Amino acid sequence: MANVPSDAAQPERLQLLRVLGPAHVWALGVGIVLVGEYMGWNFAVGKGGMIAGLVACWVAGLLYTCVAMIDSEVTSTVAAAGGQYAQAKHIVGPLMAFNVGLFLVMAYTMLEAANAITVGFLLDSVAGMQGHSGLNQQPFIVLAIMFLAWLNYRGVLATLTFNLVIVAVAFTAICVLFLAVNLGVSNVPLDFSAVSEEPLPYGWVGIVAALHFGLWYYLGIEGTCQAAEEVRSPARSLPYGTMAGIMTLLIAATMTWYMCSGLMPWEYLGQAGTPLFDAARVTGNTGLMVLLFIGTIFATLASANGCINDASRAWFSMGRDRYLPSWFGAVHPVYRTPYRAIVFLVPIALIFALGAPLDQVVTFSILSGLLGYTFMTFNMVMFRKKWPLDTIKRGYVHPFHPLPTIILLVLCSAAFFAVFLGYGTQLIAMMCFYIVASLWFHYRRYQFVRRGDQFTMPWPRPQGY
Repeated sequence: MANVPSDAAQPERLQLLRVLGPAHVWALGVGIVLVGEYMGWNFAVGKGGMIAGLVACWVAGLLYTCVAMIDSEVTSTVAAAGGQYAQAKHIVGPLMAFNVGLFLVMAYTMLEAANAITVGFLLDSVAGMQGHSGLNQQPFIVLAIMFLAWLNYRGVLATLTFNLVIVAVAFTAICVLFLAVNLGVSNVPLDFSAVSEEPLPYGWVGIVAALHFGLWYYLGIEGTCQAAEEVRSPARSLPYGTMAGIMTLLIAATMTWYMCSGLMPWEYLGQAGTPLFDAARVTGNTGLMVLLFIGTIFATLASANGCINDASRAWFSMGRDRYLPSWFGAVHPVYRTPYRAIVFLVPIALIFALGAPLDQVVTFSILSGLLGYTFMTFNMVMFRKKWPLDTIKRGYVHPFHPLPTIILLVLCSAAFFAVFLGYGTQLIAMMCFYIVASLWFHYRRYQFVRRGDQFTMPWPRPQGY
């Protein structure tokens, strides 16, 4: 009788499909973030005026450029679902990995809720323009989240191909509006007199306060890392897609500030729900209004779509590694997606989308993201220390180390202070939430974590694994 290997009877472990390329990575990163040009960033103008909004745009751009460079280096080697969570479990340890995974899930789920709120608000605004005021927004919020969850459930290739198309349309809409306004199509000329007459209505502290919502221009670009286990060539696709994404967003953010600040008073812009659509309305051009309406809808759908993808990958990875119940670590036998994680996070997004104001949801997402970026600074230092450049193969090496890490830490500290100025109570409440979650993990879940089994990279193992 032939000898049968002892593991022959064990079922094959299903894996996520490697079907994505650099364009899909770009669509994932830009798709999550581009909605920040269509809504949310303008609250920075309300905090400090036009100049403060522009400074916040560029300072936040520098912060996220550092994030993109650091992420590109580490993720081009840590090619596993979970992004920054996967980085943390290999480089730092279980407690940090759990917290980073939770930061990711909450940041993306809150961003998804904010997108759904914006869809409902925009449809209500357009209905009011047509004489049908008082539209019930809730059915549209629910429909948007449920449709995108279904799309993610069915497969990642269709999900991100959908994102690629609608992100391209949304970005094109910003470019068309920019060209049209500068070519004289608008009935209202650009007017920047407020910049000279009232440059800093709240003084220099307004610039610091504006940084809070300036992050919204770029929040989520780090989500490209979540696709690490589903791209065909992680070492090539992730750096290319991420760096192309941050360059796209820097251009879009600057054009957005320029158009909106030139067409609308800063007092109105600082509290507008859909600033780019409102800018198109000011031009008086029906074609631009229709285009920016489509662009806003597409940007919000692309962002929510990418958020569901990224949040579910982080939750799935944590379940697969037993940081959460292993039930969440299942892969669909047909669609090869983390279907349980997708389904589980839907009601959480709905609760916040239906029951919380937009600025609170945006702040929750920003704070969770900031905590994750702060981790990156320590993560990068430890990564270079444990595995110097000549010890493992990297798909991308970011320049000027440790300067980007230092800049990122300084800017994150400034952003935390900016959030504290306007939302101190929420900041403290969130910190308490994450502390309680850490205690739960330490006392209830840590015993199930098999730390040695989690080290899946072909690197020299550091002490402790």
